[in-house]
Amino acid sequence: MAKIPRLPPKNPRLFRAEVVRAERVSPSIRRVTVTGADLAEFPWMGYDHWFRLFMTLPHQSVLRMPEFTGARWWYPYLAIPEIERPHCANYTVAGFRPEAAEMDIDFVVHRRQTGEVEGRAAIWACAARPGDELAMLDQGITFDCPPDASEVIVVADESGLPATTGILRSLPRDTVGRVIQEIPAEGDRRDLDAPIAMDITWVVRDNAHTVPGRAALHELRRLSTVDTTAYAFVVGESGLSTKGRRHLHRAGLPKDRITFSGFWKHEGAVPGHSDEPTGAPDAAPVTRA
Repeated sequence: MAKIPRLPPKNPRLFRAEVVRAERVSPSIRRVTVTGADLAEFPWMGYDHWFRLFMTLPHQSVLRMPEFTGARWWYPYLAIPEIERPHCANYTVAGFRPEAAEMDIDFVVHRRQTGEVEGRAAIWACAARPGDELAMLDQGITFDCPPDASEVIVVADESGLPATTGILRSLPRDTVGRVIQEIPAEGDRRDLDAPIAMDITWVVRDNAHTVPGRAALHELRRLSTVDTTAYAFVVGESGLSTKGRRHLHRAGLPKDRITFSGFWKHEGAVPGHSDEPTGAPDAAPVTRA
């Protein structure tokens, strides 16, 4: 496998955009399609290409963005009064059409027992209308498969479904490996453009109260041994990412051949999202759907 190019972290670019349309594509996923004057120039690299998404607050009609250059966005962002500061969360490119300057962003939507949508990003997505403003700070990709990988293992809950989709679409067609993809409902299953030798296992949660990621982790633990030259990408709820990495290492995979990221944390967070950026500007993605 050829070496995968990665965006230099010191040169992120901000793209302003507006909503074109929004639709529910499956029981748990709402897709928002956006466009912008310069969005055709977005340097999409496929795989799990992600970005920091800035959205207006419920009481705002105009997006207020900080002035910043390069990676120096964090402190100017925090300097904006909280009542005016745009909401920020990290998301994966679900689809990109440069000829139309359009990008798709998929939001995981969970609801309380009362039927109310949980999570500020999901609430924004469910209320999104054509013309709504947003901005995206490009962050590149985290998928970092070594050229000598004997197989590729991808494990994710629903928050990692766009990453799984993008990775499979981007992999060389002769790639060998396996995917464990957890989803909340059978209707969230989708067609995946995957190499023919990638074995795909869909894990559908049968209990709405089960912590997301546990079913995928249980399936992963069925894998008792892993080739030392494989590569693994494990993302989603923090328990899945950390325990999945630990299991893969015990099964024989060196730690430096495992990319793992907790997109969100179940305790004290809305399933599928952690509503604020976490850590320093150059930190690995923490919130992504």
